[in-house]
Amino acid sequence: MKQVLKLCIGQMNSSNSHSKNIDTLVKFAADAAAQNCDLLALPEASGMMNANLNNPKQQLFSAEQDPFIQICKEQAQYHNLWLHTGSTPILGSFEKLLNHSDLLDGQGVVRASYDKIHLFDVQLQGQKSVVESDRYTRGSKAVLVNTPWGAWGQSICYDLRFPHLYRLYAQAGATVVFVPSAFTMKTGRDHWQTLLRARAIENGLWIIAAAQVGTHDNSRQSWGHSLVVNPWGEVCCDLGGSEPGLQFLELDLTQVAAARAQIPSLLNQQSYTLERC
Repeated sequence: MKQVLKLCIGQMNSSNSHSKNIDTLVKFAADAAAQNCDLLALPEASGMMNANLNNPKQQLFSAEQDPFIQICKEQAQYHNLWLHTGSTPILGSFEKLLNHSDLLDGQGVVRASYDKIHLFDVQLQGQKSVVESDRYTRGSKAVLVNTPWGAWGQSICYDLRFPHLYRLYAQAGATVVFVPSAFTMKTGRDHWQTLLRARAIENGLWIIAAAQVGTHDNSRQSWGHSLVVNPWGEVCCDLGGSEPGLQFLELDLTQVAAARAQIPSLLNQQSYTLERC
């Protein structure tokens, strides 16, 4: 297994047009390749943010036909670059969508696909309720994929609040878990970094969390602050909350074993029953 992963993490302000987001993708991929990166990681909704969902078939496609995913494949192959698409909405079943993610290898081949399991159905105080399940169908499978750098787990945004998913990945041998996101301003400010650090610390693994930032086409605002967190819970990069951009860094994958040896919570975990009194 390779012990160092050369990562390019991308922060985006995605639009409601595939073409604009493709332009950003092409630039990011070229910059990542110029830095000899192994992997480019993108945020949630990288291919399409705020689609007109009154008639999604006019804008959206199946995974096989989606133009953003197709260009991701071409760019991965052209640059011999592994590419995590973050996510993009695709057509699902029963007139609903899937929040869909792909991991592509350096030949542009899909090595793993994941559909967001936990949908963002919330009522924030003083704000209009958000019911993602009105538009999306949830995924039903956790996905762990073997790579030359070890096993990588897949998640998207609101999945972050369900720690059992990340525990499952760690117990199965994950060294890295992706958390592409588009956190709101309030939840980002109050919870984003805390949750990401907790998932890394609890499980002794790397967290790669590319994020959306800024004001989008329908005036929605995203928190930004794309983060990479190491297995000890230290923030290794933070792209801030103002602008799209890239950061390049090397992930020392030996830190996974080192963190788990010091605090062997995966080995110390015990089974128990609940007693009600």
